[in-house]
Amino acid sequence: MSKHKITVISDGGWGTAIALTLLDNQQDVTLWGMFPEYIEEMKTAKENFKFLKGIPLPDSLKFSSDIKSAIEESDIIILATPSQFMRNSLELIKPLKYQDKIFIDLAKGIEVGTLKRMSEVVEEVLGDVTYVALSGPSHAEEVAKKLPTTVCASSTDLEAAKVVQSIFNNDYFRVYTNDDVIGAELGGALKNIFAIAAGIIDGMGLGDNTKAALMTRGIVELSRLGIALGGKEKTFSGLTGLGDLIVTCTSQHSRNRFVGEQLGKGKTLDEIIEGMGMVVAEGVKTTQSTYFLAKKLGVDTPIVNEIYAGLYEDKSPTQGIKDLMNRSPKAE
Repeated sequence: MSKHKITVISDGGWGTAIALTLLDNQQDVTLWGMFPEYIEEMKTAKENFKFLKGIPLPDSLKFSSDIKSAIEESDIIILATPSQFMRNSLELIKPLKYQDKIFIDLAKGIEVGTLKRMSEVVEEVLGDVTYVALSGPSHAEEVAKKLPTTVCASSTDLEAAKVVQSIFNNDYFRVYTNDDVIGAELGGALKNIFAIAAGIIDGMGLGDNTKAALMTRGIVELSRLGIALGGKEKTFSGLTGLGDLIVTCTSQHSRNRFVGEQLGKGKTLDEIIEGMGMVVAEGVKTTQSTYFLAKKLGVDTPIVNEIYAGLYEDKSPTQGIKDLMNRSPKAE
């Protein structure tokens, strides 16, 4: 394995867990954060107590709040900023020397307003750079504890995907490759919407039958929209589709499932978001962008529509489920 200088943009939980994985593989890793005070706190305390509490940070992890040196002195850049803040991070990079870097994206979402996937946002801001989406069933808390995890590196540049595979693979983190960036990005984004729905089901105490139906029909909607955008059907039955959907809909670590659970128990979205503080549930904004994207493309997404109505039109979960169950009969 060759050694690389790698910068992780964003000091959130997932970015930190990924940094720790790379350090285990003897890579040279810098964690960059927007706020110098918090970077210094992590450096001193050896813990990301806001986003990955209880996991010690080794002395080999470097810290920086200087974006210029963080970017220009590295050959691989990992974009770990939440999707709705991705454009802001890229604008910080734009004036710098970045053209010869490999960019690995961890963010899972569709930008509100533009309805663009993360690869499209990166291309719009930075131009034609080497881009790899790293996605799959992978909670930061479990990766940081070195629990066996498999993900996929997706890129139209398969050599770059193989570089990503080589720097990450070890005895607890396994990376596959494919060339379907569209499919991987859609799977990573939309599974957060269905995780909110799964949480609503849990919060209302509706049982296993209901959740199984949601996940099965959710993968249908995901595939339908993904294929309409140019994704490959087989991708949606793989790690970045079905795999990511399963883990996000069932895990106690899932922030999106948590949001749904609280909604199912009767809390308002504003109350839930306020209680989460700086922790971001990507599915809330992605529901909005996906709803309008599906409308624009003329793709039928009834579950997405009902989650949108619940989040943004104050429709009750009970009525949403009733309306889904009473849609006109269809063949599977």
